[in-house]
Amino acid sequence: MTLTAEKIGITRQTISLIEKGKYNPTLKLCLSICDVVHKSLDELFWVDKGE
Repeated sequence: MTLTAEKIGITRQTISLIEKGKYNPTLKLCLSICDVVHKSLDELFWVDKGE
């Protein structure tokens, strides 16, 4: 997680808050995360309506 945060230029705390649902990143930040971890937006950020 720290390496990913460093590559994007954010703190690991920000990544943690995103993962916990306590911070809503901008689309630009979402795309940066996807690029670094080689995943699509759907793979990382899709939420089922039932959740």
